Amino acid sequence: MRMVWSPRRTVPLVLALSVCALLAVPGNFPGLSGEARITLVVFALATCAWVGTPIDDTYIALGAGLALAVTGVISTDTLFGTLGDPTVWLLICAFVLAAAVSRTGLAARAAAFLVSGARSVRQLAHLTTAALVVSAFAVPATSGRAALALPVFLALAAVLRERRRLVVMLALLFPTVILLSAVATLIGAGAHLITVGVLWESAGEHVGFTRWLLLGLPLAVVCSHLAAEAVLVTTTRRADRRGPVRITVDDIQRHSPTAVAGPLTPPEARAALLLVTVVALWCSEPLHGVPPALVALIGAVVAASPALGTVGLKDALRTVPWSLLLFMAATMAMGVALSASGAASWLVSGVPGGTRVPAWLFLAVVVAVSTGAHLLLQSRSARSSVLVPLVVAAAAGAGVNPVSAALASTAAAGFCHTLPASAKPVALFADVPDTPTYTPRDLLRLSAVLAPLTALLVLAFALAVWPLLGVPVS
Repeated sequence: MRMVWSPRRTVPLVLALSVCALLAVPGNFPGLSGEARITLVVFALATCAWVGTPIDDTYIALGAGLALAVTGVISTDTLFGTLGDPTVWLLICAFVLAAAVSRTGLAARAAAFLVSGARSVRQLAHLTTAALVVSAFAVPATSGRAALALPVFLALAAVLRERRRLVVMLALLFPTVILLSAVATLIGAGAHLITVGVLWESAGEHVGFTRWLLLGLPLAVVCSHLAAEAVLVTTTRRADRRGPVRITVDDIQRHSPTAVAGPLTPPEARAALLLVTVVALWCSEPLHGVPPALVALIGAVVAASPALGTVGLKDALRTVPWSLLLFMAATMAMGVALSASGAASWLVSGVPGGTRVPAWLFLAVVVAVSTGAHLLLQSRSARSSVLVPLVVAAAAGAGVNPVSAALASTAAAGFCHTLPASAKPVALFADVPDTPTYTPRDLLRLSAVLAPLTALLVLAFALAVWPLLGVPVS
């Protein structure tokens, strides 16, 4: 395939070459060691490749990790050992559990039960939002949740086919809530696991499943329901919202490929019991001390067992996004290199002290940059790989708690609604055959409201709510 160069690709390349040229001169930056120079060169080239080339993100990350290992900045054990990180195993096992739940149709049944209680358009929007927030505990990664939610949307769209604007509203509501509610759990997005890895390697801070849940779930709930109101206002008229809604389980069943009515089948009952047990054990980790990755592995083994399981292990493993796991492992190695080589410390040395930079201003800049980063880096994981190491390093120099800064950056990066190509869930629901959906203009109208709303909300949580939950600003 022929690569056509454009300003979007040329500018990052020029910047990368300029950085490399400056770092290659021995007299420049006398406090920088050779390993730190190599690390910064690799980091700059990888970032610009993510921004300015169509090359696969995972391929770039693997190339960067390989370069760091070949040059001796990190050992081969470090590079390959990241694949054995507990967070990687947590994600693998979570996908196996998600496959077991999806195979039974339990998720569609639960969603149908919730939305059938709606008696108004606003109730329909908020009940759908609640169902999507809960799905963050059952299905890891936003693309997996979008794929699982699409049949539910199609069933609702068929029932409401005479009310076109409501169908468009739902088409926009589903990906919006899926993206913004991902922050509820550690397994909500691969970017979260990258953030946790960077915090551990660079700052020695451990953020487990329970701690993330405590900090992220309140933000996800508030943000998702405010976003639902924003979607309602920007896509429907007052007359649309005043009209009654009557959706029954039988209505949804007529347009659903799986059973959503009647008593639970034995496989559904087993999947529900297993999911509730695993989530309960994840949330109660401080009480029993069993790591979330081990709980997930036990759950995955049960989910794929011949006697109690609902899915075969081979079929479940086919749903695991191995490319994402390799990407995470390679970027974790890059984070180790930034810390071990002294590159992160050198970056910190150039940040003004906390007495000159108020914490609120530092966090405001972090949130603003992270909110707009999707316009350059479409991959959420790539954004965290680039931003979080820099944010953590800068936070230490500015006297800001690195956990607060990293979480604020990761949460703000959940906004990626400006263009259909900004996120996979947005692209998926933007093109649904034979179903009315949103246009780029609808996305821009929503983004004009949602971008400042989510940014201010994340900043408010970082400054006022998270300190009450044990994460001070500084």
